[in-house]
Amino acid sequence: MGLLEFDPFRVLRAAVKNGGEFADIYFEDTFNTSIVCEENRIEKVITGRDRGCGIRVISNLKTYYAYTNDVTEKGLLEAAAIVAKGVREGSLAGDVGPIKKEAAPGFGIRKLPVSAPLEDKITLVKKANETAWKLDKRVRQVRVVYGDGFRKLAMVNTLGQWVEEDRVGVIFLCNAVSQEGDNVQTGYEPLGGATGLEIFDYTPPEIVAETAVKRAIMMLGARRAPGGKMGVVLSSEAGGTMIHEAVGHGLEGDLALQNLSVYSGKLGETVASPLITVLDDATIPYKRGSFFYDDEGSPAEKTVLVENGVLKSYMYDRLSAMKGGSASTGNGRRESYHHRPIPRMTNTMIAPGKTDPKEIIRSLDRGLFVKKMGGGQVNTVNGDFVFEITEGYLIEGGKIGEPVRGATLTGNGPEVLKGIDMVGTDLGFGIGTCGKDGQGVPVADAQPTLRIPEIVVGGEGK
Repeated sequence: MGLLEFDPFRVLRAAVKNGGEFADIYFEDTFNTSIVCEENRIEKVITGRDRGCGIRVISNLKTYYAYTNDVTEKGLLEAAAIVAKGVREGSLAGDVGPIKKEAAPGFGIRKLPVSAPLEDKITLVKKANETAWKLDKRVRQVRVVYGDGFRKLAMVNTLGQWVEEDRVGVIFLCNAVSQEGDNVQTGYEPLGGATGLEIFDYTPPEIVAETAVKRAIMMLGARRAPGGKMGVVLSSEAGGTMIHEAVGHGLEGDLALQNLSVYSGKLGETVASPLITVLDDATIPYKRGSFFYDDEGSPAEKTVLVENGVLKSYMYDRLSAMKGGSASTGNGRRESYHHRPIPRMTNTMIAPGKTDPKEIIRSLDRGLFVKKMGGGQVNTVNGDFVFEITEGYLIEGGKIGEPVRGATLTGNGPEVLKGIDMVGTDLGFGIGTCGKDGQGVPVADAQPTLRIPEIVVGGEGK
């Protein structure tokens, strides 16, 4: 039976013996490594393996879910019986469709982390840590984190679909704290993707550390940001925090269908500037949110969410698609077999436009240039947001001027999208782990250089 040491269709038939509209099995065998360096020493080295299975039945648009780390047929039949007890209606009643088995081709990983010695991974962390401390005497704290995962997956459902996929991921980050007198600043730089250790051939750990430290040191000399309404240019290097938080979550099918999104019920309506096209694309090779099949076995897709300002689609998993009378867009994701799948973003972006990024900067006589975005808060119901800016500069006379610190952006997602009047030809990616309903999944987001003609900038300076 290959990856599975049990008959999945026997288990599925047991899960739907009392009915249901759909049922699936999610099998996972994961190998992880995590290394943390703080206070100039390796504080944590964790390696582990977790193997288990989740069984789900959808009946009357409700989910019945159980999971177990006993992946014998006996253990899974017991879990299936627990799920079946909750189901009292539905069309299946033990029926399973004809079997069609597929395997994902993979992205072609050259240096599998699971095959590399632990010492090599610790060396990567030590190189970044040593580089960070050597760069400047004003560095007070350095934290370096390395993580990798190798996940073997199988998804089988009552439609007869049997999908298997191996996923590989690496994440590496450096956080530096600088201090001069009472002035304390931070710099942060992440690296990662659906890739192997070859990622460090292109971006060595020393470069990650250097970028974080230089950001922390530069902010020591930055003046306090001015406040008030002004024009803002968001650099492509800022990553897609804006699109991810202020727009992306509101386009997830569950929130949209529950009227918990400012975009609820607006399919076909204009929700953004005609210059704006928003995509969610899990098919881009090696990006952190990429895969071949989602965690329900649906093929990965490039989904057009907003096209030339018009809302075209939400992001659906199977359940929200059933509720919305649509089809899954390949956005059913979960943190592990401990969790049921829910609609999640993958690699979400604003598509590049037609304007030279340099021209966008020159177009603004006075304003703010945002090179890196930080965290923030968003109300998905009305679209209001507040974002921190971790690296920003004044724009004066159409040129990037001195750095500023302590700036925030305050606005409303749909209003900002409608107001954007220049979109650059470039595209820059950011990475992260997106949290929702107690689950974290790897994502990437991206945007070109954008001009917002007016937005409220929070600051302390004049």
